[in-house]
Amino acid sequence: MNQILLIDDDLGLAELLAQLLELEGFNLTLAHDGQSGLSLALEQEFDLILLDVMLPQLNGFEVLKALRSKKQTPVLMLTARGDEIDRVVGLEIGADDYLPKPFNDRELVARMKAIIRRTGQHVDETQPTTIEFSDIKLDPSRQEVICQDQLLILTGTEFGLLNYMIQHSGEVLSKDCLSEKVLGKKLMPFDRSLDMHLSNLRKKLPERTDGRPRVKTLRGKGYIWLT
Repeated sequence: MNQILLIDDDLGLAELLAQLLELEGFNLTLAHDGQSGLSLALEQEFDLILLDVMLPQLNGFEVLKALRSKKQTPVLMLTARGDEIDRVVGLEIGADDYLPKPFNDRELVARMKAIIRRTGQHVDETQPTTIEFSDIKLDPSRQEVICQDQLLILTGTEFGLLNYMIQHSGEVLSKDCLSEKVLGKKLMPFDRSLDMHLSNLRKKLPERTDGRPRVKTLRGKGYIWLT
């Protein structure tokens, strides 16, 4: 049973979600302000955190920023519909995905399951325990990446993106493909999730010793992980 932490000060919504998620087989823990939510997130282990932006004591961005300095627990941010800046800021700080309020129950559950699938610790036994490519070494069982002898702190989504692109190095990967294979959802108009995750990943990877970029952007086509 997946352990979920919901941090939201809307008591009515929290009660409805508790009933819904219990029926879906999730075990839900509730927090109604940012400070108590952050404390729970740091003290306990959760498979996913549902994090509202507008919270008393600490807002969602402050909670996420403090959490990311200590842990990489997957986070799905709940934002006000149409507030694009909230979504961009959340992704920049390290959210795995966002969902505008009000949302459809089915969509919420689908997004949650997609994040848990791609950030889970399950390893395909047919794959090698470690994957090496140039100066990068990935350990899927630990979700760890070492580059130029540095241990990189990546979110589960960033790890999945890096893993997929490296295993398809030299291929043109469209945004639609990466969104479906890595983010677990179809690419929608104006959805910047993929762009932000790739931008964050690029910032965390050290520069190549030969000075070449690791990823090449092909306008209108997608990306290539350079060999």
